[in-house]
Amino acid sequence: MVGHLRYLLEKIGPELRQYWVANDKEEMPFTRSERSWVYATSKKQNNNFGFGSSELMYETGYPVLKHSAFPTKDKYDANGQLLTTSMPCAKLIGSAHNRKHPYRPQSIVNISAMSFGSLGKNAISALNLGAKSADCYQNTGEGGISPYHKNGGDLVWQIGTGYFGARNKDGNFSKEIFKQTIENNPNVKMIEIKLSQGAKPGKGGILPKDKITEEISQIRGIPRDRDCISPNSHSEFTNVSELVQFIESLADISGLPIGIKSAVGESSFWGELASHMKETKQGPDFITIDGGEGGTGAAPLTFTDHVSLPFKIAIKRIYMIFKRHDLINDITWIGSAKLGFPDRAVVAFAMGCDLINIARESMLSIGCIQAQKCHTGHCPSGVATHNAWLIRGVDVKTKSKRAAQYLQGLRKEILQLTYACGYQHPCQFTGKDIEISTGVNMFDPLEKIIGYEKVTIPIEELNDILKY
Repeated sequence: MVGHLRYLLEKIGPELRQYWVANDKEEMPFTRSERSWVYATSKKQNNNFGFGSSELMYETGYPVLKHSAFPTKDKYDANGQLLTTSMPCAKLIGSAHNRKHPYRPQSIVNISAMSFGSLGKNAISALNLGAKSADCYQNTGEGGISPYHKNGGDLVWQIGTGYFGARNKDGNFSKEIFKQTIENNPNVKMIEIKLSQGAKPGKGGILPKDKITEEISQIRGIPRDRDCISPNSHSEFTNVSELVQFIESLADISGLPIGIKSAVGESSFWGELASHMKETKQGPDFITIDGGEGGTGAAPLTFTDHVSLPFKIAIKRIYMIFKRHDLINDITWIGSAKLGFPDRAVVAFAMGCDLINIARESMLSIGCIQAQKCHTGHCPSGVATHNAWLIRGVDVKTKSKRAAQYLQGLRKEILQLTYACGYQHPCQFTGKDIEISTGVNMFDPLEKIIGYEKVTIPIEELNDILKY
C-alpha cells in the first residue's frame, strides 16, 4: 500500500510543493509571489505588497530602475484611476519595407504563441476575447487558426514547419491555401514564420496523440492515431536568401508585415541575415527573440534546459549585429521569455525591444495553477487539455475578463514605472536607466554590461503616438 501511495504522491508532487512545501520565492518556473501578483491583477484585487522588499538586492543580476527626481506627471481622473493604460507600439510595423497593410499594435504587451491543440478551446476563446477587450493581439501559435481565435481580437498568424492552415494534402506549403486563409480571416494583422522557440529550439512542435481531437485533426490536416511531430526545419527554404524570398512572397500575397521568431544559438545566421537585408532592402519586418527559459510546449528535458541562449544574452547578441548594420529602426523587436512582469518588461525595453509577448503569465491569468501537466492532456485547471470534464473549469466569459484585466494591469504598472523614470513611453528606456548588481556593494549600468547604446526613437517622432 505504501509503495502504491508513493506513485500517487509523485503524481501530485508539484501541487503539494506549490501549496504547502515551497516558500514564496522558491517554486519554479514562477514563484508563489509572482503567481499571486498575476492572480490578483487578473481579478482586480489588491496586488500591492507590504512590509518592504523580500528580494536579495545585492544578489548578482538584481536590477534597479533609476527613478527621476522630477517624474512625469501621472494622468489620473477624479476617482484616482489612470486616465489610460493604452500604450501603442512606437513603430509602424511594415512601413520600412512598404508593405501594403502596415500595422501598429495598440498595445506594447501582447499574447504570445500558444496553439489550439496545446491549449483547449475555452482557453483559446478566453484569451482572444481578452485580447479584444485589452486592445492587443493574440499570436495563434503554429497550430493554425481555429474557430476559437475568431472572437474579435487581432491575430498574428504563426506559420511553423508543419505549415498548418497553409498546407496541401501532402503536408507542403501551398500559396493558394495561404491566400485563402488570409482572405477568410481579416483579423490577421501580421504573419510570423517560426524558425524555433525557447521550449524546444532546433526541434519541431510536439502534440501528443492523446491531445488530438477530431476537430484538431481537421484544422491541422493530421491523423489522430499518432503524435503530431512537426519537422525540425522548413521545407520552403534552407538558407538566408531563400528565407528572405519566402518572406517577400508571403508579403506580396497578403500585403501584411512578415516577421520571424527564433530562439538564439549560433550567430552566423544572424550576421548573414543582417548583411543580406542591408544589401537587398528586403527581409523581415519584425523579429521575435525567444529566450531559452520560455516554453509552453512539450519538449525533451535536455532541449528545455540546455539548448538556446536565455533571453537577455540572446537579445544582446542579435541587437548588436543589426545595430552594426544600421538596421535597428527598420525592424520591430519583440521579446518573449517570462517578461510578463513590470520590471522584466522594462529591462527588455531598455535592451531594445519595442513589444513584448507573454504566454505562461497569460495562462496564469485564466486559471493555470502551474501543475506542469500541459503535455499530458490532464491539466487540472482545464487550460491545457481537451478533456470535456476538465475544460469546464475555464468559463470563457469570466476568464476572458481576467485575461484583459491582467494585460491592462501589467500595462498600467509599466506606464507608472515609465512616469517614475521621467518618460512618457516605455520605448524611451535605455540601459542608462537601469543598474544591475554585479556583486556585494557593486552596481553597474545595464548599458555597460550589455556593451551597446540602444537606438532610441526621437521624441518628436513619438508626439503623435503619445496623444493616446
